Amino acid sequence: MNDHLVPRDQVSPGDRAAMFSLLDRHYENVTRQQFESDLEEKNWVILLHDARGRLRGFTTFRFEAHDGPASGPCHLVTSGDTIVDPEAWGSTALLRAWLRGVMSLRSAGPAADRPVYWLLITSGFRTYRFMPTFWNVFYPRHDAPTPIAAQRRIDALARARYGDAYDAKTGIVHLPRPQRLRPHLQGVPDSRRIDPHTAFFTECNPGHAAGDELVTITEISEENLTRAGRRILHILRSPGRVPKVRMP
Repeated sequence: MNDHLVPRDQVSPGDRAAMFSLLDRHYENVTRQQFESDLEEKNWVILLHDARGRLRGFTTFRFEAHDGPASGPCHLVTSGDTIVDPEAWGSTALLRAWLRGVMSLRSAGPAADRPVYWLLITSGFRTYRFMPTFWNVFYPRHDAPTPIAAQRRIDALARARYGDAYDAKTGIVHLPRPQRLRPHLQGVPDSRRIDPHTAFFTECNPGHAAGDELVTITEISEENLTRAGRRILHILRSPGRVPKVRMP
């Protein structure tokens, strides 16, 4: 797989069309106008192509400085549309590119010493499982209550980003036009229901099948990476590994 971190305004018309087509194949209630509107709110895109040049996955995100009484000075990462073709689920290329991209953006600029928080909203258990797989500390989680300071940070950042769509009582974002997985990707397999993280996600977000989004947060730092996350970071830093980044 070949991956590229691309400024949003440098995504070609062909890639934009392929991104929408891939999203539409796997999500219901997606329009081109909605897709373009969400894309315009982001400033970075990661594209994943196979050896034949076909788009097999992408994710969009916004990386910005934020300063508020509850969060303090920080960088905030908020993810947008994200999809990986099921045929490419065995690849970690998109995650590797995302981690490399965010780490490189974090180290650039005059405020590199600010903490970086990833505010992730998710309507799918597969996406929520990224948290325990790659990050040691994140909230909410099944095995520890959310500390008061972390909850205040979640509420402040989610309210600033999603406004009245965020329900602080439930931790859920109710989008005006929620996207729902198509039937071939819906449901939670019985083999996954015994996983405590998956069970917690479905309990906290009972409306996930209808497109309700659970808000989660983690700090993006090397110290917070799990063993699996550190392995990916080690691969990225291996000799000869040259980041493929198109900077503005």
